[in-house]
Amino acid sequence: MKAMGSALLAAGMVMATPALAAPTVEAPAGTVEGKSVGKLRVFKGIPYAEAPVGPLRWKPPVALPAWPGVRKAQSFGVACIQPRPTAIGIYTNPPAKVSEDCLTLNIWAPEAAKDAPVIVWIHGGALTNGYSHEGMYDGAKLAARGAVIVSINYRLGALGYLAHPELSKESPDGVSGNYGLLDQIAALEWVKANIGAFGGDAGNVTIAGESAGALSVMYLMTAPKARGLFHKAIAQSAYMISTPSLREARHGEVPAETMGMKVAAALGAADLAALRAMDAAALNDGALKAGYFPWGTVDGQILPRQLVDSFDRGEQAPVPMIAGFNIGEIRSLRMLAPPAPANAGGYEAAIRERYGDLADAWLKLYPAKDLNEAVIATTRDALYGWTSERLAVKQTGLGQNAYLYLFDHGYPAASEAGLHGFHAAEIPYVFGTATDTPPYWPKIPDTVAEKRFATAMGDYWVSFAKTGKPEAAGQAAWKPYGEGAAFLAFADMPRPGARLMPGMYKLHEAAMCRRRAAGNVAWNWNTGILSPVLAKGADCP
Repeated sequence: MKAMGSALLAAGMVMATPALAAPTVEAPAGTVEGKSVGKLRVFKGIPYAEAPVGPLRWKPPVALPAWPGVRKAQSFGVACIQPRPTAIGIYTNPPAKVSEDCLTLNIWAPEAAKDAPVIVWIHGGALTNGYSHEGMYDGAKLAARGAVIVSINYRLGALGYLAHPELSKESPDGVSGNYGLLDQIAALEWVKANIGAFGGDAGNVTIAGESAGALSVMYLMTAPKARGLFHKAIAQSAYMISTPSLREARHGEVPAETMGMKVAAALGAADLAALRAMDAAALNDGALKAGYFPWGTVDGQILPRQLVDSFDRGEQAPVPMIAGFNIGEIRSLRMLAPPAPANAGGYEAAIRERYGDLADAWLKLYPAKDLNEAVIATTRDALYGWTSERLAVKQTGLGQNAYLYLFDHGYPAASEAGLHGFHAAEIPYVFGTATDTPPYWPKIPDTVAEKRFATAMGDYWVSFAKTGKPEAAGQAAWKPYGEGAAFLAFADMPRPGARLMPGMYKLHEAAMCRRRAAGNVAWNWNTGILSPVLAKGADCP
């Protein structure tokens, strides 16, 4: 054969290379055909539920029957309906197409995977934007470490989270809203039933997400319907803020059904049939213009109570966890913080008026010497820092190992733009996708040091999914939070530490507890000089 090949080459003829057979998997959901990419098998755009269109708009996801024949799974599914960007920023990277028919997932699996750990990635985007196949979320580098990576779409905006009395009336459970969260649960149910066919271990599933994806991780941790569908959790830049109740006005939030009626009136929809008949994009955009913003709804069933209450009661999933935040979260989310005060005197007076006996602790953490930095740090910690440490505290209290981190890594393009350690900056390091960031993202240098740093982050994440213990060869040991309030700082390299930002968690926990006790005050970005006056003596036990 070798001699024949040499003779053909000598005669100027080229032997055709046999095409690699596309990988095919027979799963309970049906047979799918993907693509081979190196030593991975990749399957794209697999539907995990019926299209939520027509009468299924604002209905819990409906399971698909097994499809006949072989379904091609070689192209990503369409992104869920979302608004087009109105301005250019570092996160601007809109999907090419959107549709209501969007409930799909993607799988990256090692070609010889068997009982491999599974990581299910939930994208961020304020429950308003985002999609599973954004370049930064490519799962190939993580899958190459021996994990099966799944990324999912879920309904967004009003199509994913709107509540309304008519919707509650037609529901057998008497509730509405949370459809995007129910989509995530349906995707996890699909993974449980099918991932074994792709080489994954349905008994070792890690849910992971950033920003609204991390908010979703917390929702899933407290949702009874999600219990048992995952075994570990990773929350990157989560925010445990107050959220609307279905019918009652609590914690300064407009009831979800009341907001739904306001949206319907603004859209000129006389009834539910009219809302379902509307163009999906026009409805979603119109709801935003009417003041609607998507949140999970506390309905006593899907979300039993406020996240802080579920975690205080120890009702959340008892699973190991990674939780952390970025040092410069608000540098790229400046709209969440107020303008810097005019002068130090005004700032200190405002803090003392609002925080009373907590003011000295506040001013020690956020002094008036740099007012802009004080405002940025205040909002960062009230949202992301406090939440991250709270997750570590509460999981530790359940007897689970929790691993706290601070992402404090910088590079020239980000620093020059004033964006050191900005919100979501860790994502391309975790996924190893530095060349696949959005168009206006500060460019990550193509250096040995940056690649080594990314390798370490990906190694920690995948080893955690495998064993529940984050480790990276040749890098610092990451101790659980329960060992002296330990944390890991991702700075120039991973560096261990203890007692992150002393006093930060205690201060913001006290502020939240006083707001919660008041009963009519929200806890979110209304912090610092935007805070209401806090009553004294209602701290958590």
